[in-house]
Amino acid sequence: MMTSRPSALLTDLYELTMAASYFQHRMFAPATFSVFVRSLPKDRGFLVAAGLDEVLHVLEAFTFTNEDIEFLRQTGRFATDFLEYLAQLRFTGEVYALPEGSLCFAQEPLLEITAPLIEAQLVETAVLNALHGQTLLASKAARSYAAATGRSLLDFSLRRTHSTDAGLAAARASYLAGFDGTSNVLASQRYGIPCYGTMAHSFIESFDDEEAAFAAYAETFPDDTALLIDTYDTVTGAQRAARVGQALLQRGHRLRGVRIDSGDLLTLSRATRLILDEAGLSFTRIYGSGGLNEYQVERLIRAGAPIDVFGIGTDLGVSQDAPSLDIAYKLVEYAGRPRLKLSTDKISLVGQKQIFRVHETKGTAERDLVGLRTESADSVAREVGVATDQVALLLHPVMVQGRIVQPLPTLYESRTRFLTGFTYLPPSVRTLLPEVPYSISLTRALSQLQQESVAQLRARYENA
Repeated sequence: MMTSRPSALLTDLYELTMAASYFQHRMFAPATFSVFVRSLPKDRGFLVAAGLDEVLHVLEAFTFTNEDIEFLRQTGRFATDFLEYLAQLRFTGEVYALPEGSLCFAQEPLLEITAPLIEAQLVETAVLNALHGQTLLASKAARSYAAATGRSLLDFSLRRTHSTDAGLAAARASYLAGFDGTSNVLASQRYGIPCYGTMAHSFIESFDDEEAAFAAYAETFPDDTALLIDTYDTVTGAQRAARVGQALLQRGHRLRGVRIDSGDLLTLSRATRLILDEAGLSFTRIYGSGGLNEYQVERLIRAGAPIDVFGIGTDLGVSQDAPSLDIAYKLVEYAGRPRLKLSTDKISLVGQKQIFRVHETKGTAERDLVGLRTESADSVAREVGVATDQVALLLHPVMVQGRIVQPLPTLYESRTRFLTGFTYLPPSVRTLLPEVPYSISLTRALSQLQQESVAQLRARYENA
């Protein structure tokens, strides 16, 4: 997440050198670029689209400042007339995109940009950067949401993320994908995400007596006390926390929770639950944390661990098992003609596209078809033999002539979109180890255009 005004220099050098050549050869016709993920990471069944909000603000604010132009002039690489052109350049194109929180899959456009070629080329790096990071993190967070089966999840990743912006992105993306809150106070302020926290071991260690530390904290926060009980011995810590909780109860307050941050969480949470219940504190929640990931969450829940809230940190914040997506930004149309590459395993889908999601009559997503934007839900419904109202169009116009066309959804609304979409995702796809890949195919119209475009391009090079 950007914490300052986006700069047009946030790009790779070759974007500028290509743009300079386009300019010299007067290549100003409209171009369409498609952003998609080539393949899902191992054991992933789906992705969660995120980062569109940042993309649109980057595009709307796109400009080269006087300082930017002077820097480029000093490199000695660019002609004066090209720099004068850049000084006046603004993004004037259109964007079709998946709304944030949408469930999506490999080879489906996250968004498509249509603009004069130079404009569309120059924004590539910033667009990929914004979409990649947040889609990666939201997709990772969604796996913990799937594993938790209704238990609460908190983002504890800030201290291990790769930058301040990455920490903000992790908090935002995880909340979008079903987490209940974050420890990140700045993210709470900026995005309205509920903020949670207990204490560190240093707080306990600074007192000569563990129970005295608990009592002191409870005195400061009588209605918001969550105690860390594993500094010395977890079971003894739970007993001491229970006594502090009883004292709070006598004063008209409730011990909100206790946190276990190490050890055998299954055994320790069971022992802690028994201690709390016997002390009349059945309402006190148990927090589990300490190097957790979605697989551990799933195992703990299946084993019956009485953990109410899971704090996920490093594994979430760096998407540890899959730290990148094979995301691409490819030219698919220029000057009204389909464009594509034929590189091995990297053939792109031509033309301006639409994603059609076919639902069963009960609402479960059955399959997706990637088709041409000129196709309709009605034509696709006839093609696959379902009612028109079972086919949803997923890509929507979000920017026209360089301006956002309607108010963007709030983070909470995007979160609701994810939660609803997840409900209708086939259970076989949303598990941590997907049993069957979700069905993705091309409409007849796109398939035909693709085959014709590939054949024409190959023939051109074979006859050259």
